[in-house]
Amino acid sequence: MRILASLIVVAFLAACSSQPPSAQATDEIIAQTAYREAGPATLTLITMINNGSQAGAHTALMINGSQRVIFDPAGSFRNERVPRRDDVLYGIRPAVLAAYKGAHARSEYHIVLQTVEVKPEVAEQAIRLAIARGSVGDAQCAASTIALLRQLDGFSQMSSTLFPKRLMNNFATLPGVQTEKYYEDDEGTILDGIAKVQL
Repeated sequence: MRILASLIVVAFLAACSSQPPSAQATDEIIAQTAYREAGPATLTLITMINNGSQAGAHTALMINGSQRVIFDPAGSFRNERVPRRDDVLYGIRPAVLAAYKGAHARSEYHIVLQTVEVKPEVAEQAIRLAIARGSVGDAQCAASTIALLRQLDGFSQMSSTLFPKRLMNNFATLPGVQTEKYYEDDEGTILDGIAKVQL
């Protein structure tokens, strides 16, 4: 049992680990690529789930406020067409979101997206907190995401955790959550998935 637990922890640490620093997007590029999805302000928790063990592998948070961004703490998604500063991805238009999902989902993992509507000021606070957070250390994706959420009105009751699936289950108890699951069956790693992205 200890060996199994150790393997799960190792897999979790490997999945939620940062890449070498990439070039920081400039204010000009961020402004040029800014995108907002029509409709209400929302927060979407994105969780990568291992199809074999059913363990959580990575956590990210998509925020749709005055613009739509993804807080991707210790994430591996890098694409020259998607501006990134520290751990925030900008310009999350539908094609970029599809690329992000496609890069992560494969035969080994699927993605769970849980969306809740929030007040516009809550979404704006979430964007500010994500930007202010800077780069997140390895294996801190869930911890940094819950730390951000707990500062928002309506989310302070959520309990802290290091584990993406535990955060996902906690998020599922929020009123009005809409859940979507996304699957792909291609082989390879996230780097292989990113290499296939066309934007």
